[in-house]
Amino acid sequence: MTVRTAPVLAASLLLFAVAGTACAPPATPPAPAAGSETQDYVIGAGDVLEIFVYRSPELSEAAVPVRPDGKISMPLVQDVAASGRTPKQLAAEISQQLSKYVRDPIVTVTVKSFVGPLDRQVKVVGEAVEPQAIPYRNHLSLLDVMIATKGLTKYAAGNRAVIVRREPNGKEEIIHVHLSDLIKDGDISQNVMMQPGDTLIIPQTWF
Repeated sequence: MTVRTAPVLAASLLLFAVAGTACAPPATPPAPAAGSETQDYVIGAGDVLEIFVYRSPELSEAAVPVRPDGKISMPLVQDVAASGRTPKQLAAEISQQLSKYVRDPIVTVTVKSFVGPLDRQVKVVGEAVEPQAIPYRNHLSLLDVMIATKGLTKYAAGNRAVIVRREPNGKEEIIHVHLSDLIKDGDISQNVMMQPGDTLIIPQTWF
């Protein structure tokens, strides 16, 4: 190959590559994951919701509490079951109810304060700095739980902690976890993925 023909060949290859890209069919966007809606947060009694009705500020509500019976009320819509539904499902139900009075209502539901149904909470008892019930969310890990509860007290026997998990058949599974190794030494092998209804028990150290 001579010095004179090399630039010509390079230019030809570049034009061929550009033409091939232009003729290639557009990439097909990935299909949404199956059951993605079921992974959304599930509303529970005690949650506080923000309900926005597009172009109808008189129907929108900034803070709607979910009553102990699991229902909510708002203008033109009374006693709608919210507990056990995702925000998307509840928005669809409110839209259907409002369609009797408003043409093609567009409703958005946002959860402002989280509690969640009892069977989807993760409870932390014992020697956590702030023992509490945490609303379960998708991919919730043991480390996430410890961050939410502000870690261990100075009296905690972290490496003797257990997770009590109730199986669908009613039996209980006991999972031993080394919290101190996870938090203090960064042992990621102890970072168990939590499940709805789990109870983390952190005992007190023996003196």
